[in-house]
Amino acid sequence: MKRLVSKIPAFLKSFYVVVSAFFIAWLLFFDSNDVVTQITLSQKLSDLEAEKSYYEERIIEVEKDREALMNNADLLEKMAREKYFMRKPGEDVFVIAEEK
Repeated sequence: MKRLVSKIPAFLKSFYVVVSAFFIAWLLFFDSNDVVTQITLSQKLSDLEAEKSYYEERIIEVEKDREALMNNADLLEKMAREKYFMRKPGEDVFVIAEEK
């Protein structure tokens, strides 16, 4: 046992080096903000930022579509008839559904 202790360099026997090494190991692997958690959170953040940019683009598209519908009566009527099956008084609407 004395041989093992004698082979260890003197600066590694210092109390401050041992405590510092323990502290760094604790922060890297066991703390609630360890390296693995930080990498996971970083990936999640990049995914959420990509999702945010997608939804911002979709909002712009929807606002353009809404603006087009509000300014064009023919387009509004076409959408109402096709999507919501609305009709004018006295008209009959026939829905043809394909069988699967």
